[in-house]
Amino acid sequence: MGHFKKAGSSTKKKVVEFRDFEGEFKLGQTVGVDVFVEGEFVDVSATSKGKGFQGVVKRHGFAGVGQATHGQHNRLRAPGSIGAASYPARVFKGMKMAGRMGGGRVTVQNLRVLKVVPEKNLLVLKGCVPGHKNAYLTIEK
Repeated sequence: MGHFKKAGSSTKKKVVEFRDFEGEFKLGQTVGVDVFVEGEFVDVSATSKGKGFQGVVKRHGFAGVGQATHGQHNRLRAPGSIGAASYPARVFKGMKMAGRMGGGRVTVQNLRVLKVVPEKNLLVLKGCVPGHKNAYLTIEK
């Protein structure tokens, strides 16, 4: 609350610090999309969509056993062997297994700025951006 009071602005839902920002800005000043130029390339960062607990086929692209006949019963989407036997008697770190997928910080690089609409504070990019609908994006030059 003290930061907003000092800046003379209303409270905001999200506060982010941008370092090495070009230009001189005063405390409480709003930064719009007019800092971008049509045709330039930007990097977009956000938290990706969380997919929950996923198996190895969706998470790592495993193919499973490869065929459904010749005695294969329930191993179509299984990971297969995960390590050796009595030596080293453990599974090595980093082994690709089932687990939680998504929900991490993702940066998509080199998206072209197609249009800048300063009246509506709108930026039109070519390509996909990470995150769910209405997610917060960080756009860097």
